[in-house]
Amino acid sequence: MSIDNLYQEIILEHYRHPQGKGISLENGVEVHHVNPSCGDEITLRAAIMDEKVGVSYDNTGCSISQASASMMWELVHGKPATEVLALEAEFLALMQSKGQGTDEDESLSDAIAFVGVSQFPARVKCALLPWMALKDALLQNLRSNNE
Repeated sequence: MSIDNLYQEIILEHYRHPQGKGISLENGVEVHHVNPSCGDEITLRAAIMDEKVGVSYDNTGCSISQASASMMWELVHGKPATEVLALEAEFLALMQSKGQGTDEDESLSDAIAFVGVSQFPARVKCALLPWMALKDALLQNLRSNNE
């Protein structure tokens, strides 16, 4: 099996069996992001509790957007906010790599499968949508905690 086929299979597996999907957090900052170019949507709620990030989400859209949300949830749920923001930056760098990957690929776990997607600018927005929603919610959380 080629690496491209393996990566495609990982994305399809997360699309078919999303991890963490469903708004389950009662508290936290809720954001709603839309990709107007294709119609992908995500509602994401994030909270920082005991210095750990809790995330819940619901989304609709293409397989790339939905799989990205599932992989993101696996990577960040229960991690410290600083680590979550670092992972978001690493994923953004991956998506800007135009198929070359980055030096930090190992920390992204299954999300490294999006290296192939990074070659297609129209699809990069799909993969980034959940991550941008997460960053937005976290920054709002951090601002409100510092007030």
